Order: sequence, then structure tokens, then C-alpha cells
Amino acid sequence: MASFHLLLIAILQGLTEFLPVSSSGHLILLPKLTGLEDQGQAIDIAVHIGTLGAVVLYFWRDVRMAVGGVPRMIYGKLDTPGAKLAFLLMIATGPVILVGLALKLTGLNDVMRGSVALIGWTMLGFGGLLWWCDRTGPTEKTAENWSLRHAIILGLWQALALIPGTSRSGICITGARRLGYGREGAAKLSMLMSIPTIIASGVLLSAEVATTADYAIVKDAALAAVFAFIAALGALVLMMRLLKTVSFTPYVIYRVVLGLGLLVWAYT
Repeated sequence: MASFHLLLIAILQGLTEFLPVSSSGHLILLPKLTGLEDQGQAIDIAVHIGTLGAVVLYFWRDVRMAVGGVPRMIYGKLDTPGAKLAFLLMIATGPVILVGLALKLTGLNDVMRGSVALIGWTMLGFGGLLWWCDRTGPTEKTAENWSLRHAIILGLWQALALIPGTSRSGICITGARRLGYGREGAAKLSMLMSIPTIIASGVLLSAEVATTADYAIVKDAALAAVFAFIAALGALVLMMRLLKTVSFTPYVIYRVVLGLGLLVWAYT
């Protein structure tokens, strides 16, 4: 695969994975809008690994705390912040795994990926929902107030991200804002929830491509992962800083403009 194509895919994935604008929707649209070949699952896995590295590095203290709490969680002891966080992340990841498997086994996942109109409508609809929840949601809770009930609710919200164009980070932020978390807290929960979700999807896709990958693909995948890591880390740092003074409205405007453009294209 050409270096420019790899760079384009990696930057697109890296910039959109944590912004509430749908990375999967952009990756689906890329070959349709540019005429470039589909990048394939091996490259998809690579860019997800790159973005995973970025979020782990940015939230390293929380990740280290959660990993350290896993042994106590396994023994049913949730008496430390790390054990509690690890448990809540596991609970929040359950719905997206179950729904994702159901969509894959029924073939609905491939059907939805091929619909530009669906991506246009989800860009518009979930963008409007994000704007409404951000404008009306209270802000009294922080990420440290995360509870079992809210982990279950946000896990269900996250499962909606399997619809192309929804945005995993966007829908989690929407749900968290609706539950009363401030913008920074909502974004932090969304990012932490992405870690086990990306790992789960990566394991599933890796099992499918492990027998077909060759040296050239592995080389391209490694390069794509590095590019995606750099782009994702930059986007994550920028968004978290901007949230101190800026709402999610700029992302909503982008979603609306893109959604309207896709609908015009799809229906004409």
C-alpha cells in the first residue's frame, strides 16, 4: 500500500477516534469518496492499536491504577479505586461486545457499513442529540463519581456506536453529559471506556486476519500504527485542553455539515 494512503488512513483514524465525529464513519467513507482501495482489516487493527497507545499514554495514571486493581477485582474485592475502576470498565464494555457479536453473526454489520445514507442520518441525528445533552445536562459529577448504575447505562449508550456514523466517543460523551457529568469528566470516561473496547475489537479482528497476513501487510500495519498514535495523541491533547473553555458545539456543526452533504450525495 502506498505511503500516502497509509498516512491518510492513519491520520484520519487518529484524529477522529477520540473526537465525537465518528472514526468508523470516516474510514468507511474514505474509499467511497476518493476511489482508493479499501484498506483491509489488518490496517484497521493497526490504526486502532495506534490510537489505543495514545489513550493509554495520556491516561497512564488511571490505566495503571485499573490494571493494578484487576487481581483484587478477580477475587471480588472492590475496596480500592483501581479495583472499582477495572470492574466498572468491564461492566461498561459488556453491551458493545454482545451487540457487536450479534451484528457480525447476522451480517447486519456489513449491510450497515455500505450505506452512505445511514452515515448521513446518524451524523445528523446523534450530532443533534450531543448538542442537546451538552446544552441541557447538569455538570455536578466528575469521573470519580462513576457508579455501577452509570457504567451499565453508559455501556448501553456505547453499544449504539456500532451503527456507522454514530461515533463511539460522541455517544459516550452524550450519555455522560445526560447523566450530569461535566464536559471533561464525560470525555475522560469516554476515553477510558475506549481502552477495553478497542482491545476487544482488536482481538476479534486479529483472529480473522492472522492466517492471511504477510510481511508486506505487517510492515504497512506497523507504519500505520505509528502514524495513528501520533495523530490520536495530538487530537486527544487538543480536545481535552479545549474542553476547559469550549463546548462540543464545533463538533456538532461539523457533523451537521458532513451529514447534510452525505444525504445530498446519497439521494441524488
